[in-house]
Amino acid sequence: MYNTVLNLHSYWAYLVLIVLIIAAGNALFKTFGDKEYTAKDFRISLFTLIVSHIQLLIGLLLYFVSPRFELWSELGGKVMSNSIARLYLVEHPFVNIIAIALITIGYSKHKKKLTSASKLKTIAIFYTIALVLFLSRIPWSTWMS
Repeated sequence: MYNTVLNLHSYWAYLVLIVLIIAAGNALFKTFGDKEYTAKDFRISLFTLIVSHIQLLIGLLLYFVSPRFELWSELGGKVMSNSIARLYLVEHPFVNIIAIALITIGYSKHKKKLTSASKLKTIAIFYTIALVLFLSRIPWSTWMS
């Protein structure tokens, strides 16, 4: 089960990154280009929200079925002094949960805005920050191999 969930989490991450890059890029492009907010922009931001939440659920499942989870009991308080354990058990989950929370907040806030400029600016800010956070905590050495 662990390998299946790990593969699903890894491959779904590609989809999340692609969709988030598209959503953030679209919002930035339209914000700086003084373009109007359209139904397509709404669908892109909604799809980004959905795929990121699915990734969160897969990630939470992976976290608890992972053999790395046993490091909490093996290392005890020394998890933070082990850089690999800290990345997988603390940094990656914590930062990515924050990123998904930012996507959720940005999506919710943008729906309450009345003008195209404010809707697009809200999506641009929150989704771009979430993208930077995702990119900062991906375990690149194992993910790309």
